[in-house]
Amino acid sequence: MPLDAQKIAVLQSISTATLTTVLLKKGLRNVWLRGTQPLRPGLKRLVGPAFTLRFVPAREDLATPESWSSPTSTRAAIEAMPEGSIAVVDAMGVKDAGIFGDILCKRMKVRGVAALVTDGVVRDVAGVLATDLPVWCSGAAAPPSVAGLTFVAWQQPVGCGGVAVFPDDIIVTDTDGAVVIPQTLVDEVVETAIEQERLESWIYEQVEGGATLPGLYPPNAENKARYEAHKAGLGKAAE
Repeated sequence: MPLDAQKIAVLQSISTATLTTVLLKKGLRNVWLRGTQPLRPGLKRLVGPAFTLRFVPAREDLATPESWSSPTSTRAAIEAMPEGSIAVVDAMGVKDAGIFGDILCKRMKVRGVAALVTDGVVRDVAGVLATDLPVWCSGAAAPPSVAGLTFVAWQQPVGCGGVAVFPDDIIVTDTDGAVVIPQTLVDEVVETAIEQERLESWIYEQVEGGATLPGLYPPNAENKARYEAHKAGLGKAAE
């Protein structure tokens, strides 16, 4: 089911740090994709459905420059990416073969793909940055993907950064990296995350005012009551 504009707007206002806390409370510990850091400082928070791609270790008869023209190729996968999707690429954490370069990233940008997220690396970094495609990755390497990887599939479950990502799961990215929200939990997470962010903002204000942490973070019964009174006051002010 497509993510509606209201849920996207809410998730764009929630940090990945808060989302990992919310998901932890729901029993999900492994949701932060390791090795996915913003290639450029200052990238804004993005939200979108995962479009998955998968590499396996290079096999010499398959991982060749000629494979780039194959029907099963990164080039073909890019042409299937919907506008607004976030490409999530399982590169097995390989750091000596760049999965995408400037031309592929430019095509993704032209197609309206929201971002590239991978536990691998990119090549042609100056060119990739010039495309303005937001990228979260593990760094850069000059050799092409076929130097260390074989591309095998898209829109299948993948393990990116040690995390299971299924097609159309929701990806949220910010300066802390990338987090996956299982599609079936999005509504619950959105509802809970709003309250978690509101509570933590109130706690932060208390700390700014000199309050000590024990009994405040997390709040004990007394501070929960104070917080609820604060919320009630905000509600009355909005009426």
